[in-house]
Amino acid sequence: MKMLIAGQWVEASDGAWMDIRNPGTGKVIDRVPRATLEDTRRAVEAAQAGKVAMRKLTARQRYDMLIRVAQAMEARVPELGKLLAEENGKPIGQTRAEVGVTASIFRGFAEEGKRIFGRVMPVDAIPGQERHFAVTIRQPLGVVAAIVPFNYPVELWGHKAAAALAAGNAVISKPPSACPLTLLKIAEILEQAGLPNCAHQMITGPGAMIGDYLARTPGIQLVTVTGSTAVGIRIAQLGAETLKKVHMELGGNDALIILADADLEKAATAVVLGRLARGNGQICCAVKRIFVEAPVYDRFADLLTAKAKALKVGDQLQEDTDVGPLINEDAAKEVEAVVTEAVKAGAKLRAGGHRRNAFMEPTVLTDVPVDVPLFKEETFGPVAPLVRFTSVEDAIRMANDSPYGLQSAVFTQDINKALDIAYRLEAGGVIINWSSALRVETLPFGGVKMSGHGREGVHDTLDEMTDQKTIIVHNAFPAVE
Repeated sequence: MKMLIAGQWVEASDGAWMDIRNPGTGKVIDRVPRATLEDTRRAVEAAQAGKVAMRKLTARQRYDMLIRVAQAMEARVPELGKLLAEENGKPIGQTRAEVGVTASIFRGFAEEGKRIFGRVMPVDAIPGQERHFAVTIRQPLGVVAAIVPFNYPVELWGHKAAAALAAGNAVISKPPSACPLTLLKIAEILEQAGLPNCAHQMITGPGAMIGDYLARTPGIQLVTVTGSTAVGIRIAQLGAETLKKVHMELGGNDALIILADADLEKAATAVVLGRLARGNGQICCAVKRIFVEAPVYDRFADLLTAKAKALKVGDQLQEDTDVGPLINEDAAKEVEAVVTEAVKAGAKLRAGGHRRNAFMEPTVLTDVPVDVPLFKEETFGPVAPLVRFTSVEDAIRMANDSPYGLQSAVFTQDINKALDIAYRLEAGGVIINWSSALRVETLPFGGVKMSGHGREGVHDTLDEMTDQKTIIVHNAFPAVE
């Protein structure tokens, strides 16, 4: 497949290509251009014309375009879902759902783009300013660069690109190097939906090189990135050179606190669906540290172990597969290494723990030392480490003892305790009586501390994607005394 630059489907300027492989089989699916800096420069230059064209469109015109994109994606869910499963490794039922959710995101931003409101601002509270009239309006930033991760590439791209287009910006998308094919197919849909020339472009190639250029160049007004904390720091540093806006949703080491009165069966199911069997454990807001109150610790461990052992690991294109391959074998080796290190440090392996090529078995560990990398750092794979606690104060302290703060969760039947714990947890979101891996497109989503800043959501992202302008009519009310 080719990439989209300046309204044309093109190869890299130096003719280089990258193979895209099925992570489960290693088989080459297709190849994409390995873009150069010259290609990236051309895209940024072309986007300057794209932002002018987008700025001229009415809210209704933008709505119509985004709705056409949503309809086309919905019509092609089986095809796009299959391609995404093949290149990404998630089970096919999950990838079909991801494409469907992305269509819904486009519909949501199409609607919300009709409600980018300004305000009438009274100024008569200021002595000497009583006769003036002021309004605020929100206008497009210009060009938005969307840097997308591999784990949920279509959905996370949708949160960025749909919002930017709904706000009237031009967009340059950088899909993940490991799995760009589905997004390139969706880029074709955008072109067919009638977007202005150069309103949307998609560059494939080395993430660091392209991302660095997009962050540094003055032709970009906002970089929105979902990725690791290290990537976010790098983008923020480079973006500061031109004082551009940077919106970051970064890593997480999400905590789940299970109190003794919790519905343990539901809690175990939530961990399975939110950590072990969704995204193959590669979800930034998935539960990664599980704190269980001592009286129910052993019972919960038994429940979770049984459910983990029942999961089917295998070909992601089979309908009954629960867990597919990680994005590549190196990623699986990293997960295997931290599990092995935790066991050597004293953790007990209750389920899984073994790797086969890029496949990692759903893993449950108990009695995990809290100072091992598996527990202290973000582990991107299907692993559930359990730690015992005897007081709620200790659980909250351990949960907050992390540089990250994306999402957290708590299980209890006591609503007062649930709300108290939710208030005290240092996270951008807290889920009560379900997994932390819950994201609803109409709600604000994002983290605190080293998990980033800014919020994504149908009712929030448009503020990030627009600038506010104040307009004052001097002495508009000359009769005012």
